[in-house]
Amino acid sequence: MLDIKFIRENPERVKQGIEAKGEMGDVDHLLQLDEERRRIIFEVEEKKKQRNENSRLVSVYKKEGKDASAVIAKTKEISEQIKEMDHRLAGLEQEIHEALSRIPNMPHSSTPIGKDAADNVQVKSVGEPPEFDFEPLDHLQLGERLDILDFKRGGKISGSGFPVYKGLGARLERALISFMLDIHTNQHSYTEIFPPFIVNRNSMFATAQLPKLEEDMYLAEKDDLFLIPTAEVPVTNLHRDEMLDGGQLPIKYTAYSACFRREAGSYGKETRGFLRVHQFNKVELVNFVRPEESYQAHERLLTEATKILELLELPYRVLLLCSGDLSFAAAKCYDIETWSVAENKWLETSSVSNFEDFQARRANIRFKDGKGSKPQFVHTLNGSGLATSRLMVSLLEHYQTDEGTVVIPKVLRPYMGGLDVIRRKYD
Repeated sequence: MLDIKFIRENPERVKQGIEAKGEMGDVDHLLQLDEERRRIIFEVEEKKKQRNENSRLVSVYKKEGKDASAVIAKTKEISEQIKEMDHRLAGLEQEIHEALSRIPNMPHSSTPIGKDAADNVQVKSVGEPPEFDFEPLDHLQLGERLDILDFKRGGKISGSGFPVYKGLGARLERALISFMLDIHTNQHSYTEIFPPFIVNRNSMFATAQLPKLEEDMYLAEKDDLFLIPTAEVPVTNLHRDEMLDGGQLPIKYTAYSACFRREAGSYGKETRGFLRVHQFNKVELVNFVRPEESYQAHERLLTEATKILELLELPYRVLLLCSGDLSFAAAKCYDIETWSVAENKWLETSSVSNFEDFQARRANIRFKDGKGSKPQFVHTLNGSGLATSRLMVSLLEHYQTDEGTVVIPKVLRPYMGGLDVIRRKYD
């Protein structure tokens, strides 16, 4: 969340940021609550001074043999007033916390102002969409023909949006995950984490999925636990309520996880195959960095994510998201998209975001450089490195042949036991 001091000193800027993101947040009401809180704190301190002075007088009166009953009664009255004010203060603190939690992060100065995805800016394009001298199949047709994907049985087991990978499809998915983890740990200096796939409410609040996105999440109500929408949540929360050693920064984690999203607001959108699913796999990249290094780290993170697509030899483009398409918590974000031959459009395979200290404040993640140094909030960043669902769409469609087979990218063949082509068993 934002620093209340920042909001207090920059109310119009915060209002503009809220409007630029198309979010809701009542700055004036928050500042009214904050002013009342500060007024009560001042009054409580004054009352405590009075109480302390009265206590001193009682002691003096008793030593001098004077009647202290009136002073004692007044002291008791002041104590009751302080108690009532402390109760009101606790309520105000909760109201302020709730109001703060509804105010989004501010867009960075380099984020273009815009209403929606139509105002995003393309900053990079690598490779060209393939051209075929035959009628290409889509990923669903290829998956069925090669007997490697089964959405129908996934629907029978769990409902629509829950895919089943089968045979070489399952192995290809596992190969992608292992390949990406190996690249990030061996070449990009990440430490691998295998996190829980279920988290508590505090963890979801810390990374700003709550309160806004609760309807999009799967909740196990009996235990009040959430299935994770991304490994960003458990990995960022590894250091919740911790004071980090500044000498260890940056800290870079990568993690595979299954991801679960109800997509409550996606009705009417394209839902065929992997285009929109409720469960998918993803390799996540999470960075904890010094504030002065966060935007350099953001560019590095983008390079690390796009490296995967370059090694897979898949065309991609990078978009700088405008303010209206930016997430609640992000200050700046790049989307990485790969091409779908069958859909004839770009599909998002990664978002690479800088949250500055927005998540760190919610999660209370700070660092110190040594004795006597002032604690600071870290900056957190994350990106998909990558999500496999739409990546699988591009890979299958891009590498298909006129025989209805799929050539396996060279970098994945060691993970596929040397296999170079996926073909039907009975061909």
